[in-house]
Amino acid sequence: MAEVVIVRDCNHGQVRVLYGNIVGVPGDVMVIPANSRLAGREGLDERMHDAAGQGLRDYCAGIAKERRKLNLQPCGVGEAVTTPGFDLPASSLIHVVGPDCRRPTQDNFRRELLRNSYLALFEELDGIKERETLVLPPLGTDVFAYPHREVARMTMEIILEWLDGEKDPGVRSVLIVTNEDNFLNNMKTIYRDGEDQFPGVDRTRDYRKGKIQ
Repeated sequence: MAEVVIVRDCNHGQVRVLYGNIVGVPGDVMVIPANSRLAGREGLDERMHDAAGQGLRDYCAGIAKERRKLNLQPCGVGEAVTTPGFDLPASSLIHVVGPDCRRPTQDNFRRELLRNSYLALFEELDGIKERETLVLPPLGTDVFAYPHREVARMTMEIILEWLDGEKDPGVRSVLIVTNEDNFLNNMKTIYRDGEDQFPGVDRTRDYRKGKIQ
C-alpha cells in the first residue's frame, strides 16, 4: 500500500504524492517513463513492462515497426504514445519520453525537454475518455538521472499549474508515485519551503488528521 505524503487541492482536482510501488496503484491512466525505442529495457520502464506482461511488449514493438517505416523514432524525447493497460491496474498507459540527463545534449536542455514531455502527456490525455485518475512517476528520474531537487520543483509546478488552470483537463486525481528516497526527500523540502507559492491549497494536514480520505 502506497503511503500518502503530500495532498493539495487544485481548481479541477487533487494532487497527491505517494511513496510506494507504482505498479500496485490503480487508476484510469498510468504513465510509463519510456525510452525512445519503447523497448522497456531498463529501470522503472522495464519493471512496468514486466508487470504489464508480454502483450505490452508486443504492442510497443508494433508501434516501433510502423514508425520506423516512416523513418521516425518509435517515440522521441518530449513525445508520448498511448497503449492499452494490459496487466497493469489501468485502462490506458501513456508512454512518455523525458530527458535522459546521462546524455550531455539532453542534459543541457533538460528543463525545456521536461516541460515538452509533460505537454505531450497532457495532449495524449485529452484523447482518452476515461481519465479521472492519473497515476504517474516523476519523469526524468530513475535511470535518466535528472537532478532531484530541480525535477521535484518542476514536477510540482507543472502538474499544479495544469490542474489549477482555466481549462478543465478532465482529471480529478493525480497520483505522483515514487519509491526513490532521494527524490521524495527533495520533494518534501521544496514543498515545505515553497508551499505558499504553488497553485492550489494544501490539504496534507487535513489528511493526516483524518478530515479527508
